[in-house]
Amino acid sequence: MFRHIRKDIQAILERDPAATGKVEAFLMYPGLHALWAHRIAHWLYVHHVKLPARLISELARFITGIEIHPGATIGEGFFIDHGMGVVVGETTEIGDNVTLYQGVTLGGTGKEKGKRHPTLEDNVVVGVGACVLGSITVGKNAKVGAGAVVINPVPANTTVVGVPGHVVVREGERLQPIDLHHENLPDPVVEMFRCINRRIDRLENRLGPGDAEEDPERKRAT
Repeated sequence: MFRHIRKDIQAILERDPAATGKVEAFLMYPGLHALWAHRIAHWLYVHHVKLPARLISELARFITGIEIHPGATIGEGFFIDHGMGVVVGETTEIGDNVTLYQGVTLGGTGKEKGKRHPTLEDNVVVGVGACVLGSITVGKNAKVGAGAVVINPVPANTTVVGVPGHVVVREGERLQPIDLHHENLPDPVVEMFRCINRRIDRLENRLGPGDAEEDPERKRAT
């Protein structure tokens, strides 16, 4: 238990530049308090003492604004930054050194039974307001961009952005473990418009300036 506590506090000090020390992390981080409440609730849940487990979970949600179902499995070094509005479903499995930001939902997609929530492998980072839905796996070292909606499996060492989520490979560069710079992600929609503009430029060059001016579609567009 004390080893888990030390690792949980160390995760805050390593990943949050605003943290000034262990005492502050111990007293002031709701994500840490929600995690510790979950560890107690989870122990009760797996030992079939489910009602007290749910009561602890609900109390933690009321105090911290973070809802973690007692059935969820969470590894070491888990860090929830700020945390308000985070929801973690019952059959969610979270590996080691995973980071979630505020507003993240790890949820299901319906009323199916059994495994219906995602699995996040080691070193995954999920950005602000992102939703990871269904019984899918987000591979090791992957990043989910802010506001993304992920409904398909995510390979390891990749980045997912957009709605629905698209896997983006940044020039073949392998992502470093616990890379928290999820604000510097490419936008596939902007890139699509850039491709369209480049294609229009090439077509105009082929037509010539005279043909482009006589194009009735272009006149209506302008």
